[in-house]
Amino acid sequence: MTQLLSRLAHARALLALGLPLVGSHIAQMALHVVDTIILGWYGVTELASVVLGGSCFFVIFILGAGFAQAVMPMVAQALGRGDETEVRRAARMGMWLSMLFGFMCYPLFWWSEHILLMLGQKPEVAAHAADFLRIAGLGMVPALLVMALKSYLAALERTQVVLWVTVAAVFVNGLICYPLVFGRWGAPEIGVEGAAIASLAVQVMTLVLLVAYAAWLPFARRFHLFQRFWRPDWHAMGLVFRLGLPIGLTGLAEAGLFQATALMMGWIGTVELAAHGIAMQVTSIGFMMHMGLSNATTVRTGRFAGAEDWGNLRRGGVMAITISAVVGVVQIGIYLIYAEPIVGLFIDRSSAEAPQILAFGSVLLAYAAAFQMMDAGQVLALGLLRGVQDTRVPMWIAAVSYWLIGVPAGWWLAFRADWGGVGLWSGLVIGLFFAASALMFRFWSRVPAAAPATAVPA
Repeated sequence: MTQLLSRLAHARALLALGLPLVGSHIAQMALHVVDTIILGWYGVTELASVVLGGSCFFVIFILGAGFAQAVMPMVAQALGRGDETEVRRAARMGMWLSMLFGFMCYPLFWWSEHILLMLGQKPEVAAHAADFLRIAGLGMVPALLVMALKSYLAALERTQVVLWVTVAAVFVNGLICYPLVFGRWGAPEIGVEGAAIASLAVQVMTLVLLVAYAAWLPFARRFHLFQRFWRPDWHAMGLVFRLGLPIGLTGLAEAGLFQATALMMGWIGTVELAAHGIAMQVTSIGFMMHMGLSNATTVRTGRFAGAEDWGNLRRGGVMAITISAVVGVVQIGIYLIYAEPIVGLFIDRSSAEAPQILAFGSVLLAYAAAFQMMDAGQVLALGLLRGVQDTRVPMWIAAVSYWLIGVPAGWWLAFRADWGGVGLWSGLVIGLFFAASALMFRFWSRVPAAAPATAVPA
């Protein structure tokens, strides 16, 4: 008879695993914030170029990261089954696929100037963005390997190191980026190329630290992750590919939804686009809480699925949803009560456009209350489904919800119903609502009912 853990025990385990992941996601965001601030001080064209180049890098990274993210549920399930050989096979082939993807996509970075010019970007911006991407693009392989190792260590429930390595990367990035961009402390002034070198250096440093930790960690030594690393395992590679490609495409569909919304907001006006950018920055920080919980849920769900412990899997899922909902309610209160002060942190109140940005940004943060709850629901549902290695149908659910429902609804409400920017955010809410509802339904309808169990205390 299965021992059913108490709700408190599930909550403690989830938070112990998830909170360091939340911190690492926020620290990862801080890397980009530091680059934006430094380039913002340096020049408008250079800032626009790095923002554009960084967006291109991120979109390609999201697609390739699916293979790295597939490592997490596969290793978690293997541990649940007690299959130590499968732990090594899944993690190693996740790293292999990450490297192959990183090498294959580099020509896009090398020829990025021509691509960006064809997409209608200004020649000066395209040239600087290409200078950035030709160097930063070399970091795609280490960045994806870092993601694979983070997934591996998270599945082993060693998330503290992921947090501290990412925090260290933020400080190292600033120490390298600032002097290379501005030519301080004896370094040459190389502008956007300095930011790219800093990004590449940080990715390599992070990879070295995580490889060293994964090899040194006594708990992980028995898996022999790097022993005969060069030997391919075609069967395991096929399993990682089939699980990881839909994960990457799901992330691409969601990222595309937000990119399309930003593009259409630009059609409405500069003030609206500025307010949209501020509101998205605020909600992105809040979203990291739910992303960390989703990752932790994938690990916990994978462990229970591997052991076929459906009672604890379902109870753990309920607790994950409950914690995420509580966090969401707190965030809603903050957005509704402190909307104007929050928006005011991001602008110069003495500027002529400040009153308009404050007013519209405050309205968007009110919509963010609904938006955040829907976004939390869909990312948590994805975490639950990935834990049971269900990724293909969720990919189609995401694509339909975002591109056949969310984007058209936002466009119609904004430009046909004349709701403007509010209509676009309404489209986001609608698309995310359909995704969250359908994904949650799929998970709970597919997980077997719990067998008779005895409850144990925390």
